[in-house]
Amino acid sequence: MNIGLWAAGLLAASVAAPGFAACNLKADNAAHAGPGCAHRWMDANLAMNDILTVGVHNSYHVRADPRVLALIKAAAPSRWQGLDYDHEPLTDQLNDGARALELDLVYDPQGGRFAHPKGARLAGVPEDPAYVAAMSAPGFKVMHIQDIDYRSNCLSFISCLTIIRSWSLAHPGHTPILITMNTNDEKSLIPGGVDELAFNTAAYDALDAEIARVFPTSALITPDRVRGRYPTLREAVLNHGWPSLGAARGKIMFALDEGPVHVAAYRGSRRSLEGRLLFVNTDEQSPVAGYITLNERADAARITADVRAGFIVRTRADADTLEARTYDTTRRDAALESGAQYVSTDYRHRDKGLSDYQVRLPGDAVTICNPVRGAGRCGGISIEP
Repeated sequence: MNIGLWAAGLLAASVAAPGFAACNLKADNAAHAGPGCAHRWMDANLAMNDILTVGVHNSYHVRADPRVLALIKAAAPSRWQGLDYDHEPLTDQLNDGARALELDLVYDPQGGRFAHPKGARLAGVPEDPAYVAAMSAPGFKVMHIQDIDYRSNCLSFISCLTIIRSWSLAHPGHTPILITMNTNDEKSLIPGGVDELAFNTAAYDALDAEIARVFPTSALITPDRVRGRYPTLREAVLNHGWPSLGAARGKIMFALDEGPVHVAAYRGSRRSLEGRLLFVNTDEQSPVAGYITLNERADAARITADVRAGFIVRTRADADTLEARTYDTTRRDAALESGAQYVSTDYRHRDKGLSDYQVRLPGDAVTICNPVRGAGRCGGISIEP
């Protein structure tokens, strides 16, 4: 079935069929579309880059075992606090309204490479047979720093993807979810620890393959889908190439949040990510530009310009627990005002041991109109309550 024709037919039916309100889908904003018509107006008149939503940084992260954390404190007294945070299971985060998640991956094609963390052994933490079994299976694993900050609420990439897919199927009208990924290939910080494997093109081929095992292409927003008839992704994005909000609901968008070396390995010889499932973080002039990570407060003007141009931007409201420890809302407020569609935080909920700092949208909305691209268009009505 032609999805465009199907959507057009649905919108026509919503106007003409008995029992439906007469919706004015050409109104100037959602509030003027007619009683009960606001969300149909949004789906027809907004694109997926016309939103603002709050997600979770390092969504998988589970606070280190106290015995391991004590070792980290002793070895890195100025850095340990940046690791001292905790997140709920992914399903709970999604139920709470998180529409951006972040997963840090390590490559483990044979399995077992990260099953026996050196930090746990040094701290005298007994091995957990369930952990060892999960980490012994071949495939990408999800962790922050091997050997020391390795605990995760979903240990394998496949398990994380399966959780997200199950939740998405059960909530088909959700705001498009952004999943950003860091692909780690660093040496261990502990002598005698395990170094991570390089993320080369073969590793990235395997990464796409794992995603495809869980998500059919129809469930994804992909570079090919956005590029459409344009020769490059950048040209499509600058010419309103993002799907409508209605077409993007219930979909997932993956982005590789990495620097030029990793992006080049993922892109290979492709001009514009043909056949790839991930968007990539790059500069605004690249033919593959569509998604950009701009995490610093100093990036605010650049974020606003990029969002106006048509790019999708992810930024951070806080980092390393600093803002939460001092209740500093400056970075948070700048992030929410910048126009970045996806604002990431470690504190969708307060940490009672730190302060009342948290990052949520007004009225506890999940998604609202973007302040730069869509100010006033939603008439004060939440895109996703």
